[in-house]
Amino acid sequence: MGSGRRLGRRFGWLWKAYGTSALGTWLAFGAFPLIAIQELHSGPVEVAALASVGAAVGAAAAVPLGPWLEFRRKRPVLIAADLVRFAALLTIPAAFAFGLLTFLQLLLVSVVVSAADITFRAASGAYLKTLLPAGDLLVANARFESTAWTTTVVGPPLGGVMIALLGPVATVAADAASYLLSALGLCAIGGGEPQSERGETTRLRAGDLLDGWRYILADPALRPLFFNTALFNGLVMASGPLLAVLMLGPLGFAPWQYGLAFAAPAIGGLLGSRLAGPLVTRFGQHQVLVTSGVLRAVWPVGLAFVGPGTGGLLLVIGVELGLIFCCGVFNPVQATHRLERTATDRVTRTLSAWAVTTKASTALLTALWGVLGGLLGPRTAIGLAGVLLLATPLLLLRRAAALRIAPTH
Repeated sequence: MGSGRRLGRRFGWLWKAYGTSALGTWLAFGAFPLIAIQELHSGPVEVAALASVGAAVGAAAAVPLGPWLEFRRKRPVLIAADLVRFAALLTIPAAFAFGLLTFLQLLLVSVVVSAADITFRAASGAYLKTLLPAGDLLVANARFESTAWTTTVVGPPLGGVMIALLGPVATVAADAASYLLSALGLCAIGGGEPQSERGETTRLRAGDLLDGWRYILADPALRPLFFNTALFNGLVMASGPLLAVLMLGPLGFAPWQYGLAFAAPAIGGLLGSRLAGPLVTRFGQHQVLVTSGVLRAVWPVGLAFVGPGTGGLLLVIGVELGLIFCCGVFNPVQATHRLERTATDRVTRTLSAWAVTTKASTALLTALWGVLGGLLGPRTAIGLAGVLLLATPLLLLRRAAALRIAPTH
């Protein structure tokens, strides 16, 4: 279970491809809202639509892709998803250069990228399960998680420098290039890939569209994790824009302080992901999954008490550090458990249904909390999200026995 275990050349290329695209994503973090505000003079409604409507429509567009892709080879799908994101994002700097960029184009690109993200995430999980033996899945997922948090630390500051020097459109171009490099890395993996028994020409049936959700809801171990993840991610993300309004508005934090408050705690995710394997070895997958799932929910309510000055900044950093550390432990263990419990011929549609639900619930809750923030004030809405998050572990605790003793598929 050690982090130094060698997983082979093919996984190495997959890991490099993931790291490259993740870095590009974080370089362009916040670029779309900045372009909408600075270049297109969009208002709050339009900016909120980029975060909510684009993600929701993209999730809906991805619904039929999971079952359709289930019986197709996954590496070509991964390459195609990267190339689609590359082409879609590249239209933004191209249109901007000719003075043709519009808000509608930003929204359409966000929809395409969202759908391609979900497709890539589902296909990559299925591909990983065919690439590595079951005993290596936690090590692999921990490396992905570690890379994700490393790029979270490095990407936004570099992106901030790029935005200051070249503008936000340049970071979108860098993000597009990262997907092209990722596609090239996936091409370098080479090797064969098992073919489904149903073959490449399988037609999509109407009943297949809901099959991923049926599979999740029928499994006593996946079902509580599914609802817990959707609610937890949605509530955490929903309070993010409100915290930005509170910190950058009434509390008077400078943009660099706001960036520091969220970049520095990402170190906790790096540490948590590196500890996930040793913790599972010592305490078992079930215990680590439930404990980290409970502990990650206790932190966000503290954000409702943030004040001005150094004390307020340290409070946000401390809360985010604890939250991200627990997520760094939870996420790779959950991803591994999910792959282990899902039958090989159901992985793509199951992960697709999971990602669609998570993205759609995040978009819905973000929009709802925007309304609540306007009615109640950002601090009260943030506190309400924190209180509701305290209840999410009940979904894990009610099914703790199922997580421990339910047979794997």
